[in-house]
Amino acid sequence: MMKLKWIWAVCVFAISLQAIDIEEQIKACKSGDVSSCYDAGLALSTGVNAEDQEKKDLGLEYIRRACQYGEEKACDTMGENYFKDKHYGGAKPYLEQSCKRGIVQACNALGTIYRDGHDVRQDDVRSREYYEKACALKGADACINVAIIYRGGFGVKRSRSKEKEYYQKACDAGSKVGCSSFIRMDNKDKGIEEPGIWEQFKSLFN
Repeated sequence: MMKLKWIWAVCVFAISLQAIDIEEQIKACKSGDVSSCYDAGLALSTGVNAEDQEKKDLGLEYIRRACQYGEEKACDTMGENYFKDKHYGGAKPYLEQSCKRGIVQACNALGTIYRDGHDVRQDDVRSREYYEKACALKGADACINVAIIYRGGFGVKRSRSKEKEYYQKACDAGSKVGCSSFIRMDNKDKGIEEPGIWEQFKSLFN
């Protein structure tokens, strides 16, 4: 029982310290410290605070302010939050800024927005361009998406060689799916017969 009381006291103390930190960050933000605007916003919009919509909204307002005053990571966070909340129209301008600066997740998200027509006219060509940029930045999922585009001929001429190329890029970026897809295609090109399901199952125990 005493142990539980001690843990509770520590938690309350930690929450109190966090509240004090946030207050100090807000004061610094109002005095023109842009980094403090971002720190306060992040603290208010993540973790336990994010469960309180008013705190989360206030946090996002501080992050937005930090972005407006040139804090690039704040702009990245705004795009990420809007995209996660499926507010694609709000996410798009932030994601475009971030993608131009080479943020792989932003380029990948823009590819998805144009692929699925989220608050924009569906556009296979622009989708591919953003996925290709994300892939060039070592975004494995984006490389797989480009491979699928060439496989299906979505906005491009179907190309087995391009499909295979992008699976290899995905593999190089660390994707197991990319590696297995590339190996399967490469084996077929070389005339190597793929093992059947039973052989694959037995190999797990060898």
